[in-house]
Amino acid sequence: MVRDIRVLGTGQLLDLQRQLRRAGNENLRRSMQRRVRRAAEPLRSDLQNVIRNLPITSQARKAGNRGGPSPTTRPLRASIAAAVRISVRTTGRPGARVWLDRSLLPPDITMGMINRLEEGRLRHPTFGNRSRWVQQTTTPLWWATTVRAHTPRMTREVERIVDDVRRYLE
Repeated sequence: MVRDIRVLGTGQLLDLQRQLRRAGNENLRRSMQRRVRRAAEPLRSDLQNVIRNLPITSQARKAGNRGGPSPTTRPLRASIAAAVRISVRTTGRPGARVWLDRSLLPPDITMGMINRLEEGRLRHPTFGNRSRWVQQTTTPLWWATTVRAHTPRMTREVERIVDDVRRYLE
């Protein structure tokens, strides 16, 4: 299942959030937010590259079947890649979050479809014809594998940022 990834050092970030609020240093807060965003940018870029280049294969065509133009205006993989977003918060629940923005997806692409793509399969009507369906397969766990590869680096980066800001406040 595609889930948003959150980089949280909850205890450290919450303590630091309180210290920043007491110090009233807006520039320091903005700088920390910018650095956390920069730590998450490679994950977002990598997720976008992975989905854009994700191989999707289908069953062989039967005799007499012909192809045709896609009934959608935007390709599936490009639409999903464009919906990958980052948000960084230094208040409330501080941390970085990489997620798929559903509002940026075309109406015919649902989160259920993306979750099935994460499972390695995709079943959909052939060119919009709901009486004919096709099963396609892809590399499973593309989202989870990419997130897992970036998590240690992002965690180290956020810890370093927190330490730098804490040192500045002391």
